[in-house]
Amino acid sequence: MEIGLIGLGKMGIGMGSRLVAREHTVVGFDLSTERCEAAESVGISTRDCIPGVVESLHSPKVVLLMVPAGDPVDSAISDLCKVLSAGDLIIDGGNSFYRDSIRRYEELRTKGIGFLDCGVSGGVWGVEEGYCLMVGGEWAHYELVEQAFLDLAQPGGCALVGPAGAGHYAKMVHNGIEYALMQAYGEGFELLKESPFDYDLAGLAGLWNRGSVVRSWLLELAERALVEYPGLENIAGWVEDSGEGRWTCIEAIEEGVPAPVIAISLMMRFRSRQQDSFAARLVASLRQQFGGHCIKKTN
Repeated sequence: MEIGLIGLGKMGIGMGSRLVAREHTVVGFDLSTERCEAAESVGISTRDCIPGVVESLHSPKVVLLMVPAGDPVDSAISDLCKVLSAGDLIIDGGNSFYRDSIRRYEELRTKGIGFLDCGVSGGVWGVEEGYCLMVGGEWAHYELVEQAFLDLAQPGGCALVGPAGAGHYAKMVHNGIEYALMQAYGEGFELLKESPFDYDLAGLAGLWNRGSVVRSWLLELAERALVEYPGLENIAGWVEDSGEGRWTCIEAIEEGVPAPVIAISLMMRFRSRQQDSFAARLVASLRQQFGGHCIKKTN
């Protein structure tokens, strides 16, 4: 197939290089000259503008967006609509909010342009291992690019999961679960570290990955991290969030679905960015006020 690729960051260039390795033609664009040069080095042909990418493709033209959620997606789609025609197809492979994907599908449908929302999991390992693709949209559009999806994915790791929006909704919940799993591993390994036993944490992670009920790819990565950074002394405890955990919690509230573990894991990410929280200082002060408890003062 011929595929246009807008956005050549880590995920974009990874997916593009995997497609090239499986004999697809990929024509890409990115605002960064360095990223374009990196893409060229793995066989992705680049152009200096979005119209240039589209002009390089034969009809029906397929363009995959791998850009940050929000305005960058709308901006890219606006530019694409000026040069695409009825029967062409846009795929949003970023972490967009599912309601935005439904809106974009409806807007593009009036122009005769197809739209698929594709939740992508697998991270930087997907280049070699294959990705997991959760796709939302119409079957006719999915069928048009199914072979490219199959080549991107692990065996059995690609499916049309529902109508427009369903792909990004599935990825949103996927990321919420991911937040909770990582928080649970983090808390468990901290307890092991502070225990009276001198555990080999990397060794224990490896042991658990061989037959235990908590084995997982995340635990494999925990083992790898603990081998690479023993004790994690040089790693700051700052944990960012991409936004999908927030969307998951908001959706849970709006649907009246209890999701306390995911919500707390999101809150703990916020807490990780506070070196000395005001809330904790106030609690310490209250304990002193009502119980005469000692407080520790900063220098």
